[in-house]
Amino acid sequence: MRMRKATSVLVGLLLAGVAATPAHAKTIREQQWHLDAMKADDIWKVSTGKGVTVAVIDTGVARIPELEGQVVQGRNFAAPSYEGDERTDYSNHGTAMAAIIVGNGKGRGGVGSAFGLAPGARVMPLRVDRGGDGTAPYKSMIQAIRYAADTDAKILSIAMGNLDENQELADAVKYAIGKGKLIFAAVGNDGETVNDLRYPAATPGVVGVGAVGPDGTATKESHHHAHVDLTAPGIDIVAGCNGSTGVCKGHGTSDATALASASAALLWSAHPEWTNNQVLRVLMNTAGKADDGKERNDYLGYGIVRPKVALPTPGDPGPADVFPLPDLAAADAKSSPAPSAAAKASESAAPQADAKADGFSGTTWIALGLGACVLVGGAVTAVVVRRRSG
Repeated sequence: MRMRKATSVLVGLLLAGVAATPAHAKTIREQQWHLDAMKADDIWKVSTGKGVTVAVIDTGVARIPELEGQVVQGRNFAAPSYEGDERTDYSNHGTAMAAIIVGNGKGRGGVGSAFGLAPGARVMPLRVDRGGDGTAPYKSMIQAIRYAADTDAKILSIAMGNLDENQELADAVKYAIGKGKLIFAAVGNDGETVNDLRYPAATPGVVGVGAVGPDGTATKESHHHAHVDLTAPGIDIVAGCNGSTGVCKGHGTSDATALASASAALLWSAHPEWTNNQVLRVLMNTAGKADDGKERNDYLGYGIVRPKVALPTPGDPGPADVFPLPDLAAADAKSSPAPSAAAKASESAAPQADAKADGFSGTTWIALGLGACVLVGGAVTAVVVRRRSG
């Protein structure tokens, strides 16, 4: 069973038992099981993410109804062969990520259309490529990270990855963290086959995000490795998109990354005085832990993000100037030219700050998630299968 038991969360998380896209659903919103599991309606009474901007470093963010009024000025870093600008999505990916984060529920489905987890937040589209025009794969991503670091965006959400370490990428990440940003990145969707490290998820300082299903267990496709720091729902995630029906159902660690980023936006909105370190520490401390009794494992990382717990009972956010993941300090202590993946592999338990009990029931770019995505129209759950990225 490959340690499947060790990947399940404690019963108190109660992701188990939530129906994924019920057949009787009358609205798009009713098909968004992940919002019900995360208790979004209760969360929104406390925070919607207002005042927080998330930089979506991805394939572009198209103009769709769910994102009307939700997008701030961004920038295009993609090579010239990628036609259009940051509001042109060249692979129908970045748009869905943005909608998972900030969708306003005003899509083609009318009342009860697709919502994002943090509908009061805003997204900044930073369009990057996958090494187009013969350029290095990380070139546009490095530019986007450094650009975001100098903007008002507090959170960087990256649902892309590459197999190789890169010193300039590591330097850009460190620069952004020094500017007070939080960076989330997808860990990969080849967990059953390759299961290798992906960057920037494995870059020291980046929060690597894996995916879980409705039962709180890590999905088979989600990488289980040292670079998994947190997890979030990543199966049958219904959200607005720029497909033919306007709504897509996806799966993968990309979707989970968007939800982790949205969770951070919710918490930071409620505590604007906190630093990036404190927001991340509270997300880690309040995460749904594995039932193997360990603080961290390679399937769930430090646990499943639970903004419903973090908002009312955050506990002590801890020191403002101490990064809670040990990999960044470990990388700084190494003498090698580039931070090694071993920095992630050597992680010990993160500093705890009074975590509360749960009270509710190669070198080729990889676009790490939507995976196979189907378009959804009304209660129809399978219309067109989108190609699998990577």
